[in-house]
Amino acid sequence: MLLILPLCSNIDVKSSFYNSLVINIAIVIKQFIVVIFLFIGLVSIQAQDRHFSQYYSSPLSLNPALTGAFNAKYRIGLINRDQWRSVLDNPYRTFAASLEVKFGLDYFLRFAKKDKVAVGLLFYNDKVEGVDFRESKMALSVAYHKALDKDLRNVLTFGFQAGIMQRNINFNDLVFDDQFNEINAFDLPTNETLPINNLTQGDYSVGLNYTYVANRKFSAFAGAALHHIFEPSVSFYQDRNENRLDVPLPRNYTAHGGAIIALGGRYQLSPRLMLLSQAAHFQINGGANLRIRLDEFNSTGIYVGAWARLANDAVNGVLNDAVIAMVGLELNGFLLGFSYDLNTQALATYNTRQGAFELSLAYLGEYDNETILCPKF
Repeated sequence: MLLILPLCSNIDVKSSFYNSLVINIAIVIKQFIVVIFLFIGLVSIQAQDRHFSQYYSSPLSLNPALTGAFNAKYRIGLINRDQWRSVLDNPYRTFAASLEVKFGLDYFLRFAKKDKVAVGLLFYNDKVEGVDFRESKMALSVAYHKALDKDLRNVLTFGFQAGIMQRNINFNDLVFDDQFNEINAFDLPTNETLPINNLTQGDYSVGLNYTYVANRKFSAFAGAALHHIFEPSVSFYQDRNENRLDVPLPRNYTAHGGAIIALGGRYQLSPRLMLLSQAAHFQINGGANLRIRLDEFNSTGIYVGAWARLANDAVNGVLNDAVIAMVGLELNGFLLGFSYDLNTQALATYNTRQGAFELSLAYLGEYDNETILCPKF
């Protein structure tokens, strides 16, 4: 027994040590996986902007020319996207908020009494909580809606957006191999030379949008935008002389269009298409929403929609990246939308084909009877 007890005690000590070591190694591996996904995210963010499936619910992110493109005096909008929840303990989150105000020029310019000017404020935030990486932007948009005829059947809009973009990362949440104490924990200080963790740059966009209204049963719209005109640098890396590596954020070329078609009775169909090209990345969103009117005053309705997103792949070319389902409710100026992206490629192996949730909320104040310049969802 005297021999067995020390032996058992030694086994317990070794077991405790190895268990602790395994736990700490597992923590590092887990953080390494998070960093890998962060790196993938940083590359994709550098090469491709954040996006919303409900892109018309965040019009200032899509095209500055859509500022004020609604049949009301002002609009307040919120949208939140939750992505890769099954892959990461702390998923990617993207949030955007906007405020737009539209007013006429008839008081100042009689020859432009049908024209409108709109001003909008946009804020968005991308967040990867695993390593506390964030990208934030605040931007001011201005749009001029030029009526091409007295009946407002044709409207051409030019928009400009200027903003400040900030990126930061918290290095305190990272663990490096030189922090291992050679016993059971990674609690030593690191000798890694870490670069600056906060970047701030100016960012600019321009856009055009055209709207045609044939009658109350049919209208069409199309637009194009150029984002990141001057390609701001997005790299955190510094060399030994503290010179920051210049890695530009590529220009984003976006085109979008669609129509609003009354089907008779209570139904209204809105097919639409969005194309995005940024460096080597290319994306197409296509689908349609169906609006079902619930009252006689056209102030209440429900929306259902189905979409597909195509994206290019370096190996296989253009692939069906996701299918999207959307439901929405319109009630006296309030708009509530919910959508779900079901991934069919890329991360499908890891996330058991789960994708992203989006929730949007908007309020349109002081409705008018002017031209419908933009779909609501």
